[in-house]
Amino acid sequence: MSIKRPWAFWRRVQYGTVFLLVFFLLGGGLFALLYEENVTCFDNLQNGSEEGVDCGGVCVRICAATVLPPKVVWTESFEINEGQYNAVAYIENSNNVAATEQLRYTFVLENNGAVVAQRSGETVFPPAGVYPIFEGRISTDGQRVTNTRIVIEPVDVWQPAVLGPEQFTVSNIVLSGADLRPRLEARIDNTALSEAGDVEIVTTLFNAAGQPLTASQTFVEALPGRSSKDIVFTWPQPITKTIRSCSIPSDVVLGIDLSGSMNNDSDTPPQPLTDAKNAAAAFVTRLSSQDQVGVVTFATSAETPVTLTRNITSAVAVIEALTITPEAEVGYTNTGAAIESITGEINSTRHNADARKAVVLLTDGLPTSQTEDETMLLESVIQKAKALELSGAELFVIGLGNNVDRDFVSSLVTKSQNVYFAPNSSDLNGIYEQITAALCESGATRIDVIPKTKTNFTPLQ
Repeated sequence: MSIKRPWAFWRRVQYGTVFLLVFFLLGGGLFALLYEENVTCFDNLQNGSEEGVDCGGVCVRICAATVLPPKVVWTESFEINEGQYNAVAYIENSNNVAATEQLRYTFVLENNGAVVAQRSGETVFPPAGVYPIFEGRISTDGQRVTNTRIVIEPVDVWQPAVLGPEQFTVSNIVLSGADLRPRLEARIDNTALSEAGDVEIVTTLFNAAGQPLTASQTFVEALPGRSSKDIVFTWPQPITKTIRSCSIPSDVVLGIDLSGSMNNDSDTPPQPLTDAKNAAAAFVTRLSSQDQVGVVTFATSAETPVTLTRNITSAVAVIEALTITPEAEVGYTNTGAAIESITGEINSTRHNADARKAVVLLTDGLPTSQTEDETMLLESVIQKAKALELSGAELFVIGLGNNVDRDFVSSLVTKSQNVYFAPNSSDLNGIYEQITAALCESGATRIDVIPKTKTNFTPLQ
């Protein structure tokens, strides 16, 4: 059959071809668009431009194979009440972009290998930094914790975060009330233009050697962009025994034995009293200008010739002028009354709430009394010493002379390292120097205040 108008036929063929081409292009594009948007990143398959199953390429989710896993820097727990601990871990994210809103973990607290408590949770894990994980008030049913570890679960979803630790700055850090109601105040600034919500902030205090000592946590519900907010951390118990830095002042009360036996070695000058006074005076001169000192003397009774004061010169003068009275020569050694007077002074209104409490008790023998049974007297003195420590004071005891009862002296303190023996009075100055070093350590306490928020994450869809 012949085609009468071939030009019309070929025009129809051209129109049909163009129509089919447009149909396939539009249909294929629509199919691809629907497939990528509704299926590709959430179908548990690696397809399209994905680099892995539902990750990479067009997907927001970052493939786990390309992410460095979280690294545990250290883990520790700190007793805040008897049988109750705060647990903290520092976890490093070495990825510049990859982060997660759900980092799941479990703290495991152990006593000599036996698990005494566990606490699980989840937290946000921003990019490019070291971030704390905190769990507070973990009960151990009264058991002591000797080791703490953290188990980090594999991350299900890694996603981009547009900001890391540079979003926040912290300033105006002030620690106060360390021996009464510990309180750390600081100011947090949000340097970004966008609001930060659900901001978790953890503070950790370190000693000069970089060892963590204690931690606390607080929250800010919302922090608008380019704004600041004052924040507060608290602790339920004094932290002066924990924070050993010399940047925290000390209130020290010296207990000096002035019983008749303190001049048994020599009358001119009276020994061992003279060496004891010289060593105590030298100890006081080594205290800092922010420290306070008090003095309690005891023989048949106890006296407080120096109440807590920063006037070091006056305190030294009083110590150097101490003498044994004629009554004391034939009297008794009332150690119990001395500890009562020391306890009253160290806990008086003169005590600085920002300072640690310390007591240095010097004795050359057993307590004696005209009326009390010796066994009951010893037990009474020991109980008073325990009560002094329970009031928050750290007690150092010096047993002077070859004949001092070592068992009695050792029984007065809970820490064996706080007991010193001076066979000769010439040993006293070296012992007081050791106590000076034990009171605090050189170097300022390092204080970390680290915020983190989940509002910077790129949504998955």
